[in-house]
Amino acid sequence: MSEATNTQPEFQIQTEYVADPYTLPLEDVNPAQGVLFQNDAHWPYFERLRKEDPVHWSAESEFGPYWSVTKYQDIKYVDMNHQIFSSEGGITLADQDEDFTLPMFIAMDPPKHDEQRKVVAPVAGPRNLAALEPEIRQRVCNILDDLPRGEEFNWVKHLSIELTTQMLATLFDFPFEDRYKLTRWSDVATAPPGTGIVESEEQRRAELLECLEYFTGLWHERAKRDEPGNDLISMLAHGGSTRDMLDRPMEYLGNLILLIVGGNDTTRNSLTGGVLALNQNPAEYDKLRQDPKLIPNMVAEIIRWQTPLAHMRRRALVDTELGGKQIKAGDKVCMWYVSGNRDPEMFDDPDAFVIDRPNARSHISFGFGIHRCMGNRVGEMQLRIVWEELLKRFHKVEVTGEPERVYSSFVKGYSELPVRLIEN
Repeated sequence: MSEATNTQPEFQIQTEYVADPYTLPLEDVNPAQGVLFQNDAHWPYFERLRKEDPVHWSAESEFGPYWSVTKYQDIKYVDMNHQIFSSEGGITLADQDEDFTLPMFIAMDPPKHDEQRKVVAPVAGPRNLAALEPEIRQRVCNILDDLPRGEEFNWVKHLSIELTTQMLATLFDFPFEDRYKLTRWSDVATAPPGTGIVESEEQRRAELLECLEYFTGLWHERAKRDEPGNDLISMLAHGGSTRDMLDRPMEYLGNLILLIVGGNDTTRNSLTGGVLALNQNPAEYDKLRQDPKLIPNMVAEIIRWQTPLAHMRRRALVDTELGGKQIKAGDKVCMWYVSGNRDPEMFDDPDAFVIDRPNARSHISFGFGIHRCMGNRVGEMQLRIVWEELLKRFHKVEVTGEPERVYSSFVKGYSELPVRLIEN
C-alpha cells in the first residue's frame, strides 16, 4: 500500500507545548510534536502512554491520525510482522507529497526491499569493517588532535559532524573536498521547512535535486568500470536488481537520502548524546576511566539512552488487533523506539545511564526484523573508536552549557553542545 495523496495540513512550527501531559485528557495526548523533543519534554508523554494506553490513538496531529505503540514488546511485534504492518510508502509519520515521492528500500516490502538491500549490505559487512577500522581510527585521531584546546567549542560541529561526514565520504567514495555537501543534504532531507535549515518546501526540493544531479555524475563514472568498487554507488550501479535504478531517478535519490541520513544523523547524535550522558552522570564517567574495557557495552547504552531516531512508521495492511485495540487497514502505526528504550518492563531503572547495564545491547534503536539497521556495526565501531582515543588524550570532555536540540519528532538530535577539553 502506498500513499498516493498528501492529506497532511500545511506544516506549522510550534513554539508552545503542554509540559505535563497528565493535565490533558488521555485522548488529547499526542507525542508527535517537534517542540516536545526540542525542549526534551517528551519523556512524561511516553511515561503516561506506557502506563495508561500503550497502544494509543491520536485522532488529530500535524501528520493526521495515527496509533502510538510505546511498549518494547509491542514495538517488536509490529517491527517483526511486515506482512501485517507495511513500511511501503514511508517510514516517518509525515507523508510524502504525491508530486515529490522518494521511494527507498527501507520503505519497501519484500521482495523488492530484500533485493535492493542485499546489493549494498556488503559495505557494512565484517570484512569491509575490518578493512575500514585502521582508516577510521586514523581519522578519529586527526580530528581529536585538531580540536581546540583551552577554549569552549561546539562538539556537534567539530567532532560529531566532522567524523560522520568523513565516514560517509569514505562509504560513497565521495570527493573528499565536497564532503560537507553530504552533511547539508542529510539536514535538508530531515528538517521541516522553517526550522533553520531550509525556509520552504521549494528550497528543500531544489537542494535534493542538486544531490541527485551530483550523484548521477558519480553513477555514470562508476558504471563504466569493469569491476565495481567497495563503495555504495559502485554497488548500486553494478547490482543485479539496481543497475537500472537511474531509469527511476527519484528512487535513486530516495535510496541516496536513506544511506546519507542513515550514515549521518544516527551516529552523529549518538556521539553527542554520549558526551552529554556522561556529564550528567559523573559516577559513570569515573567508572569508564577506571575500566576502559567497558567501552563496547557503553556504546550500546549510549545508543539506548539517546535513541537517535525517535520513531519508525508503518501502515496496517489488514484489520488487526494490538494491545486490545482494533487497528484498521490503512491506519498509520508509529513505533516509538524512544519509548521502548525506556520501558521499565525491559530495562531496570530505564531513565538511568548505566555504562555496564547487563542488557544494554537489547535496545530497540536499530529496530527488528527485515528492516533492522543495516549499518549498525559501522556506527558502533565509530563510537567505540572515538571513546578509545578520547580516553587516551583527555581526562574529560566537559559540557559547559545547555545543548540545543533539533526541532523534530523523528531525528532525536542536537545542533549544539558547548564543551571544553580537560587533558590528562
